[in-house]
Amino acid sequence: MSQTTPPDSKADTPVRTRRELLAWRNAVFAIFFLSGLSIASWVARIPAVRDDTGLTLGGIGLVIFGMSAGSVLGLIAAPWFLARIGARRGMVSALVLVAIGIVIVGLGSTVLAAPAVIFVGMAMFGFGNGACDVMMNVEGALAERENGKTLMPLMHAFFSFGTVAGAGIGALASGLDIPVALHLIVIGALIVTAILITIRFIPIRESAGDARAGQPREPWRERMRHSIAAWSDVRLIFIGVIMLGMSFAEGSANDWLALATVDGHGYDNTTGALVFGLFVTAMTVSRVVGGPVLDRFGRVPVLRTCAALGVLGLLLFIYGTETWMLLTGVVLWGFGCALGFPVGMSAAADVDDDEAAAARVSAVAIIGYCAFLAGPPLLGFLGQHFGILNALLVLLVLMVLAGLAAPAARERTKVGAPAA
Repeated sequence: MSQTTPPDSKADTPVRTRRELLAWRNAVFAIFFLSGLSIASWVARIPAVRDDTGLTLGGIGLVIFGMSAGSVLGLIAAPWFLARIGARRGMVSALVLVAIGIVIVGLGSTVLAAPAVIFVGMAMFGFGNGACDVMMNVEGALAERENGKTLMPLMHAFFSFGTVAGAGIGALASGLDIPVALHLIVIGALIVTAILITIRFIPIRESAGDARAGQPREPWRERMRHSIAAWSDVRLIFIGVIMLGMSFAEGSANDWLALATVDGHGYDNTTGALVFGLFVTAMTVSRVVGGPVLDRFGRVPVLRTCAALGVLGLLLFIYGTETWMLLTGVVLWGFGCALGFPVGMSAAADVDDDEAAAARVSAVAIIGYCAFLAGPPLLGFLGQHFGILNALLVLLVLMVLAGLAAPAARERTKVGAPAA
């Protein structure tokens, strides 16, 4: 990685050494990892939570709605956090809340067997993740611009690394009959410890809402006004459509793939966790190689290809009658939705000014994460009436729409070049 000179903007950022840029990049990688770890730790234990509490499919959907409702509130609150306390302190606060929430979920499942307690924990867990997701993407987009390289797919690959780790630990915990509470308490403690260490390597950035000692700061209400103004860009809304379709497909897999494997195809709980692990592994591979692929072929062709792969994968998973069809479908499903979110982030940040880039990234992140987190409960209610596999047909339509909206993500500047 070569040292680059940051773009001139209202962010008055100092020139950073290569070591500082690497530390910043790696810290963002770690935060994405922690977010993925937290989500997959919950998802992998959904069948066990269902067994502990006796919840129906609709009941699980209601519990997930608690996370989704909290997440939407967190998404809405994220611009306020950015404007009021900045990304650094905001991400710490959000991930600590995630850890507390996931511990409450574990206690509500194993110790209390109380769906109401799980709902409260999921709401806290969702709020923290929703707020953190926006802020870490804003931080990641700024780090990508200052590094002058295509890094966003790799950042989201670290989210996927986290989901792979979470799915693997969850499958191991399920196979060893480790109580959900013990499993999630350990995960919560790990998240808190890791974020307190990691945050020291995130630089103070005024464009990310951070306060720099000894310097005046624009009033937070004015920063909020700049953030809201980003929503007037029509191209940005179409980028949001791309992220909506592919994030809906990703989020639905995170919440329902394990159960769809168990209830829809008749496999056991451990196999369901392993199939989910295969999905997140496919997403991880796609995101690791995504940067070079995007640099080679461009955003629009790659997004269209991803949408086509996602549709094919969903068809194989929903209608497949053989194990190889199920597994192939899961892999293609993962490939299909892996790059939608990171490409949308890079496309939103594809402007000359850091502050405007942060506002635009925040706006489309809200759209993407609303689909990622608010969509799965809808599938739960549809699955209750029509079956979980039939409910997944909704994803086909949204993936097609994402493919049609792909031209909105076309590069404005040369891929991989430092922002000017």
